[in-house]
Formats: sequence, C-alpha cells, structure tokens
Amino acid sequence: MTWVRRSQWRITGRWLLLATAVFAYPDAAQAGDLAAGPADAGLAMPDWEIHAQSTYILQGYPRFRSPYVGANSLAPWPQTKSTWTTGAFVGVKVWEGGEIHVNPELPQGFGLSGTVGAAGFPNGEAQKSDFSYPHFNMARAYLRQTFGFGGEQETVAGGYGQMAGKQDVSRLTLQVGRFAVHDLFDTNSYASDPRTDFLNWSIWAAGAFDYPADRLGYTYGAALDFNQKHWALRAGYFLIGDVPNSSNFDMALFRRGGYVAEFEQRYALLSRPGAVRLIGWVNESFSGGYRDALALAFATPGLDINDAIVDTRRGRGTFGYVVNWEQAVSDDVGVFARWSWNSGRSEISAFTDIDASLSGGLVVKGTSWGRADDRIGLAGAVNGLSRDHRDFLAAGGLGILVGDGRLTYGHERILEAYYAARIAKDVTVTADYQLIVNPGYNRDRGPVSVLSARLRWEH
Repeated sequence: MTWVRRSQWRITGRWLLLATAVFAYPDAAQAGDLAAGPADAGLAMPDWEIHAQSTYILQGYPRFRSPYVGANSLAPWPQTKSTWTTGAFVGVKVWEGGEIHVNPELPQGFGLSGTVGAAGFPNGEAQKSDFSYPHFNMARAYLRQTFGFGGEQETVAGGYGQMAGKQDVSRLTLQVGRFAVHDLFDTNSYASDPRTDFLNWSIWAAGAFDYPADRLGYTYGAALDFNQKHWALRAGYFLIGDVPNSSNFDMALFRRGGYVAEFEQRYALLSRPGAVRLIGWVNESFSGGYRDALALAFATPGLDINDAIVDTRRGRGTFGYVVNWEQAVSDDVGVFARWSWNSGRSEISAFTDIDASLSGGLVVKGTSWGRADDRIGLAGAVNGLSRDHRDFLAAGGLGILVGDGRLTYGHERILEAYYAARIAKDVTVTADYQLIVNPGYNRDRGPVSVLSARLRWEH
C-alpha cells in the first residue's frame, strides 16, 4: 500500500515554497487519487509517495573440505551469519516531469567469512563493510526529470524508486545524483534483486560487469534513458573509487570514472513478452595491473605480490560487455540468461573477482498449486578468470573477495534454488539453497552447501 501526501506549492520568482501538506489515507489512494494526480497536467499539488521495506537474511553452511586457507578464504568450519536492511523510499513530484527521490537505509550484519571466499558470493545483501549495529546510509538521493514527447501513454505502478501515474511511452529521462548503477542498467524481470529473488551475486547480476560503486553498492552519477515502444537506449557516467574496493570516490571528473551504455530491444515471441539488453562499459580508474605486479615481484626478491600490485597502480582502462536476456514462457513461467566478460588485465574496481560469467535459470509462479503469489526459482552460474588474474591469485594475490594464498584453478560453479512464500499481505518468507563448487576458483576447496532463510516486509 502507498501513502500519498498532497502538498500545495506557491511559486515566487524562481523559488518553490511549500505552503501546506495533508495526508491522504490509503483508502483514498485506492479510490483513485494516486493515479489521478500525475495525469492531471496543470496541477500545482505534487504527489508524495512513501514506501518502506525490511529484509532479514540468515545464512549458514556445514564444514567442508579445505586443506589450507588464506586471507580471503571462505572459512571451512561451520558458521552462520545474518544481514538485516531496513529502509524507506520517498518520492516527491516537484514540478511537471520532475521528481526527487531519497532512500535512507539502515544496513546491519555480516556476510559469511566477512564477505569473502567466493566470487559468486551467496548473499546479495552482504555489503563489504560489516556493521555490528544499524548504520545510517543515504543509499539514494537523486533528481529525475522526464520529458514526454506525446502520443501513447502507459500506466506506471508506484514502488521503490517509482511514483505511480501515467507517462508518455516516447520519453527522455534524465537522472542525476546518488543511486546504484543497477537501478537502471542490467535489470531483469526474473533475476535482479537479492531482496526478492535470487541471492547469489553472479545470478542476480552480470558477474563480470564491474560497475562503479562504493563498498555499499552505490555511486554518484548521471544517466539518460531514451525510451520508445519497443526499444530503449541508456547511457551514463559515474564516479569510481579512488582505489579498488573503496568508498572514497576519484574526483578527477571525466578523466577517471565509469561509462555505461545499454540498448534494450523488447519483443513478443508467440505473444509472450521478452527482451534482450546489450551493455557495454568502460572504467578509467587508478588500479594495478596483474602482469605488471607479477613482473615486479619476480624482479624484486622479498616483495610481496600484494605490495607489488599497489606499486603498479596508475590510471588504467578496463572494458567489458553484457548480454542480458529474458523471456516469458507463459503467464506463470519465465526464463532468463546472462553472459558477461571483461578484459581482466587490471584490478577489479568495485564488484567482484569475475572476468567471464554465464548464468541462467527460470522462475515459476505458484498459480497451478493454488499459491499465485508464491514463486520457485532455479538458476546456475559458471564464473571464470583471465589468465593474468588467475596467475596473480596463484602467486598469493588477494582480490576483492577471493584469495586462498595459492590456487589450483577451476571454474567456480554455482547452483541456486529458492521457494518464496507470501505468508501475509506485505510479508514474504524465502527458503534458499546454494551449491558452490570450487569456491574462489580453487579445486582444492569445497564444495560448499549454503542454506539461507529470508524474511521480507514491504509496504
């Protein structure tokens, strides 16, 4: 349910003054106030929408085979860890086509082994900064301006990051501020949000897409989205970390940063909707080169390989691409797949230690067994490294998430299955199982069976 606040604004020169604000109860929104507001072009009473969510995830695994461990190894003894994120999303329509969105959150908890040990990490809510207590984070704060070109319109449901109403199908949207690159790029109807569907990093996202972000997954930037009925074109520029895996951003604007472009083609196959998204990206960042670090360590007796890669850091370019596909098979069944690749010659900037990844799966709604709001998901992923990257790890190098001190290389293979049950209007409980073979690309360790329970409330 959405709460809607209507406010009267007076315009004095170039300033907007908030004069009055009153709440409309949810039953008023159901009566049509929510949909009517944005569609009425001359209104001086913008809409407010407030949504909230809380997601708790408990994960654990039994003991698994491990003849040795390193600094970034998944610990081989039994353990359980949990994460908990609570937040609100507030949208305000401030003028015709203009919206301001803010998303304060309170993340808390720990990923397994401190969020290291597997490139396809099993909890998408486990950020890279462990918090023993709730930590305030302004996850998103951005301005969105939409320019409609007239013609056919579509109805948009209100939700996290989206205000309810109608908008032109043919439109140009500008978004500027703080948000996640994945809010706009590499989305997928069946695998895109670890709070609601698959948990594994290399299944809910394209594993080799090293998108700009801080340690909590967000960045600052600007993006344009040109939408037509059957296709869309998006492009954006985003700040990148000053060093790999950092929450401090490099302010050498346009000399360093991340550039992302996406083309989306929507189609119908046997009257069922589908989409293909082609993504290309380039990162210009201050990073070290794997081959340069190996050469420096070899030429300098006693120099640790991890010190060597720091010594080779300079401005470097990394690039890659993603092919993202989804297809509805029936009203209750959908399938998806992703293939992603990057050049793999220099340090990963922000996401995870994957240079090539293939993933895919299916999602089934529970209509046939009388549980229309329930879902079953089944998916798998195969992740790999470039030759330079694997040689660096074999020499004792540490990546963002992996590094056992040595390496008997093998592709990291992941299987994930979940059942999400809607137990109340706003509450969903999920049971999830993941099998990780060769965690951290190391055939000497594993396999690991990860069991998860997720409780989500949203309003």
